[in-house]
Amino acid sequence: MKPRQRKQYFRNMKRSDDSEREKRRKRRRLLQELGEQRIPYLSPTDPGFQDLWDSSYAGLALRQSGTLPEGLHEKVQSALLTLQRHGCLLRDLVRVRDRDVFTAVSRALVGQPGYTYRYLDTRLFTIPWHCEGEEGQKDEKGKPCCDSDLRDACKALWELNQFFCSDVKQQTNARGVKRTRSDTENSEDAPGEGMCEEESVKDRLVEEKTIEEEEEDSGQGCSHSSPPSSTPPAAQASLVQFNVTLINYMNPAAMTQLKEEPYYGMGKMAVGWHHDENLVPLSPVAVYSYSCPAEPKNEGVTEKDGEGKSKEKEREAKGEGTSTEEVKKEGEASVKEDVEKEKTCWRVGLKVAWDIHTPGLALPLQSGDCYYMTDDLNRTHQHCVLAGDTARFSSTHRVAQCCTGTLDYIQKRCSEALENLHSDPEKNAKSLISLLPSILQRIEDIHNEVEFEWLRQYWFQGRRYARFCSWWTKPMEQMEKDWKEMERMTQLLLVVVEDEATAQENRREMADVLLNALTDRQQHRQTWRDSDCVPPTRV
Repeated sequence: MKPRQRKQYFRNMKRSDDSEREKRRKRRRLLQELGEQRIPYLSPTDPGFQDLWDSSYAGLALRQSGTLPEGLHEKVQSALLTLQRHGCLLRDLVRVRDRDVFTAVSRALVGQPGYTYRYLDTRLFTIPWHCEGEEGQKDEKGKPCCDSDLRDACKALWELNQFFCSDVKQQTNARGVKRTRSDTENSEDAPGEGMCEEESVKDRLVEEKTIEEEEEDSGQGCSHSSPPSSTPPAAQASLVQFNVTLINYMNPAAMTQLKEEPYYGMGKMAVGWHHDENLVPLSPVAVYSYSCPAEPKNEGVTEKDGEGKSKEKEREAKGEGTSTEEVKKEGEASVKEDVEKEKTCWRVGLKVAWDIHTPGLALPLQSGDCYYMTDDLNRTHQHCVLAGDTARFSSTHRVAQCCTGTLDYIQKRCSEALENLHSDPEKNAKSLISLLPSILQRIEDIHNEVEFEWLRQYWFQGRRYARFCSWWTKPMEQMEKDWKEMERMTQLLLVVVEDEATAQENRREMADVLLNALTDRQQHRQTWRDSDCVPPTRV
């Protein structure tokens, strides 16, 4: 990292802290303004639900269970149960508002080999999905990294991913055509339903100013800011390639306490309001929802039902029709029953970020349903997951930012740092090749990145997966060896700085580099110690 990049990094950190304080202030003000009131929200049983969806949540698309390719449900649901049976689904320790908390949801990351996904200061390491025709990595004895059951499960999730990649493209293209026609027909319409132009502009400015929001109990990511845009570039819409899926599992019956949704009164939240973070800007998210089967209910005719049907037949025999009042009552009872059914199933809730004018949306999810968040929906809106009565899996497919989050990237960084280390086999000695402050600074930055972004993350949580998938074991062992070499390089730099024969001016510059690097390193190590996140066998 160059000095200018380093300064920018710390400016961004300060800006993030300022944004967090501003976010809390806005949340408090919003809740105070609402008081005991609740912002309205609509479900499918409410009039105007579809109009609200089309006008304010157009980036959301639902694919119902029955429209998926034949046989895919069975494969995917069997895969999710296999992951659970193997113990792959684990709760993560994440950082929320300067506190370490365990997620309410158990998770595993499956995806491209060597990819990671970072959220709330936690890095997850992929269990590789085994693409068709791939054998996967093997150890020294030629043993595959996963057993056959787990390989088959990961392959099934890859097949689901392939379906999503093609289907979300079709959904986006179809909606783009629909939007173009709509814009042509309504070019002189007002900025938004029920909202004046001044309010619309004001809310949009507030929304763009907001970088992120996260509920304490969610254990889910929140977004980084993305370039403002209402439609994705045409090239991007045709190149959707999900590279990871975050598998989630939660059983509400096992949770002692779930928070109530605070703004709309939607019900109990399994995951709080958030944007998905660490994604390629404007990239879509695809979600497969699987609710575990509930206990079978007695569907036989009860005595009361029998009496009702007998009376109905008796009326029919006498030629009596049903009165208008009875029809009305039956209709109201039916609507009430539908509302109760909605609340017992899992739902995804959506809202326009920091907007108290637009009603929220609560979309019920039947087992096997899928939904897509496309265009800039993840940037301009927030979503939550509302708990149902049964346990639920979800497979959430994403285009994760991978510029600094792959094994290939960090291995190249290690090689870059170690290029400055010279080994003399005859004298069995090592020395630094260049003492230029800019090169030394870059090496120490890589040193810190390797230790705090990779090794400690893996030592603490990532290696939990080694007992059922060994893909990361050898690469991380090699990375630890590289890190030890970097530790040696820091010691060699210290020797040079302490050597009085070194030119005074150079010593001062090198000492500044070393002092800054060691100060940062010590602060980071103390943070990990304070969090109880350092295994006793590690530094």
